[in-house]
Amino acid sequence: MFMNQKESILKESKAQISVELIIVLAAVVAVVLILVSQMQATSEEGSKKLKETSTSVLKKIDEIE
Repeated sequence: MFMNQKESILKESKAQISVELIIVLAAVVAVVLILVSQMQATSEEGSKKLKETSTSVLKKIDEIE
């Protein structure tokens, strides 16, 4: 009887750890997805600024000639 209780507690403990691990992993994945989406938005903004700047520089070079 005592061994069954001990085994049951051990199984419940392992299950609890598994559930907690899944929750932590889900939170980490959510944070990573948020960071990736922010990085994509930032890179798109940077790309637009770079295009505008390069166009402006090329126009100024054309004016010099």
